[in-house]
Amino acid sequence: MNADEMKELKELIEFLKESKIGEFDLERGDLKVRIKFAQEGAPANLAGLVAAPAVVPTTLPTVHAAASAAPTPAPTATESEDASLHIVKSPIVGTFYESPSPGASAFAKVGDVVEKGQVLCIIEAMKLMNEIESDAAGEIVKRLVENGQPVEYGQPLFALKPR
Repeated sequence: MNADEMKELKELIEFLKESKIGEFDLERGDLKVRIKFAQEGAPANLAGLVAAPAVVPTTLPTVHAAASAAPTPAPTATESEDASLHIVKSPIVGTFYESPSPGASAFAKVGDVVEKGQVLCIIEAMKLMNEIESDAAGEIVKRLVENGQPVEYGQPLFALKPR
């Protein structure tokens, strides 16, 4: 890779971090690049990045971009608390809504104690409103998405402190 391609790759990595994209593949001619970030929350470190031609001649080096990533800070008390939280994830792709209609009160908000099976939100997918139920009992300590925000399959929606 020449200097311009390396600069372009670094810009791409920064864009992917800012956009919170978890995984990205790029193919340009015989060059293949796969970027995959850590799964928990916002991508803080690169889990792996390898750029190599499809047919690997011995003269071309393998590029590792992990060195350009920020160093991993020591876990804080908040991160320790987060490890004990139960995360309710989106079972479908769609648009997140906190209430049954605009202006109505939210199904569940931070501080509410919810039971397993209780409706937490709605995700609209293909003009269908899908009620999303809690898969555990506990107190809602975080709502991880905004009202009207598009969500992906498996994206964290709520963090519960189990009861």
